[in-house]
Amino acid sequence: MSVRRDGDLIHLEGTCPVEEAETLAALLLAHPGSGVAWSACTGLHTAVIQVLLRLRPSLHGTCGDPFAARWLAPLMERATDTQAG
Repeated sequence: MSVRRDGDLIHLEGTCPVEEAETLAALLLAHPGSGVAWSACTGLHTAVIQVLLRLRPSLHGTCGDPFAARWLAPLMERATDTQAG
């Protein structure tokens, strides 16, 4: 399993396929305020990206998926700044 919860963090590890989107959404909804550690993630299915964009958890570390690190992380930061202001 590439999605697991440990305390207040949900860890994304390895390749996160479409099947993990539901698991990630369920964990984020069941544990509001949980952050997502994604440094060990090497690939994100677009369904997992959609969950992150919709539920907007705080992200910890730099994503191991180069595409997500370059394009998704800045988008998530801007969205968080917009929501706070």
